[in-house]
Amino acid sequence: MERLRALSLDALRERTSEKWREYPADVLPLFVAETDFALAPEITRVLERAISIGDTGYVASRTPLAEAYTEFAHRRFGWAPDAARMRSTADVSMGIVEILRRVTSPGERVIVTTPVYPPFFDLVEEAGAIVERVPLRDTGTGWELDLDGIHAALEAGARAVLLCNPHNPTGTVHSAASLTALAELAAAHGAAVVSDEIHAPLVQPNTGFRPFLSISDDARAVGYAVVSASKAFNLAGLKCALMVTASDDTTRVLRSLPIEVEWRTGQFGMLAAVAAFAEESDAWLDSLLVTLDENRRLVADLLAQHLPAARYRQPDAGYLAWIDLAGLGWGDNPSKRILREARVALHFGPAFGAEGAGHVRLNFGTSPEIITEAITRIAALDVS
Repeated sequence: MERLRALSLDALRERTSEKWREYPADVLPLFVAETDFALAPEITRVLERAISIGDTGYVASRTPLAEAYTEFAHRRFGWAPDAARMRSTADVSMGIVEILRRVTSPGERVIVTTPVYPPFFDLVEEAGAIVERVPLRDTGTGWELDLDGIHAALEAGARAVLLCNPHNPTGTVHSAASLTALAELAAAHGAAVVSDEIHAPLVQPNTGFRPFLSISDDARAVGYAVVSASKAFNLAGLKCALMVTASDDTTRVLRSLPIEVEWRTGQFGMLAAVAAFAEESDAWLDSLLVTLDENRRLVADLLAQHLPAARYRQPDAGYLAWIDLAGLGWGDNPSKRILREARVALHFGPAFGAEGAGHVRLNFGTSPEIITEAITRIAALDVS
């Protein structure tokens, strides 16, 4: 399987998305989670066809999206969720908020496993709940859910767990044993688990990834998954995600959502997601995974060569490198100096929670040349 070739820097700078418009042209942008590859051919074909016939109206009340995801999940994860137990919406964040509004009451607490995707804090508050931070456990070789901490928080009254599976920013694929135990804890305390699985299509082979709803009867009883093609296929601007359930009770919760939640799905997002989930796009996705595997190893090699004081573990999923730069003495938020002096934009570690002090998040969903240039620039600060 050949790797994907990223677009040239000149071509990328013609884009008008956040990644390429937030900073001046002398900055290498490796902060926001957008990738630098051309779209999968099937997605391009479908979108070009829609434009050619003016298929730009409201999303239909019946679409092939749920069935397409069921087939994708069966091929990629060995799991066949029931298409009748899904509803679409604009994006994963919106799906999370709408579900949390139904499974918690104002002022109740929702567990998040820090360091974690920064919008999680805002999404919990938008839903009217309060964030309860239970940090991941650092095992010395990776990260895992702190089940004792989650148990204590549930005992103290937390009503839901907002899970990131696979985890952002660490790229951790939570073990089946951890997810099974989490589901048991939630079921025992009458709590819900909302699992953000946007990075699931990007799991590397043989990582043992399991969708939360496939884990156990307890998981199906208490769980909600929110999924999208947007991260793997770079479709965030097209606005489409699926909320997935696996029991009568949780499906009733989804069906109680206003129709407007579903009508916020983008027409282009739906069309692109169906094309992404189609078997015709599997080869493109497999090539992307080969590319990301090579890139995550390149990051490790470059850091070992140029910044040996950095601590980095290769992620099991995604294209985000969580790098500990505390040993360099650049303060709690080293991204600021890196941006100012090296002209490389990375995501601020402290935004992911207190555990992010001294860390940066680097997006390696790009070319080896850009990765090499960025780390070389950063390393030059250590000798300046």
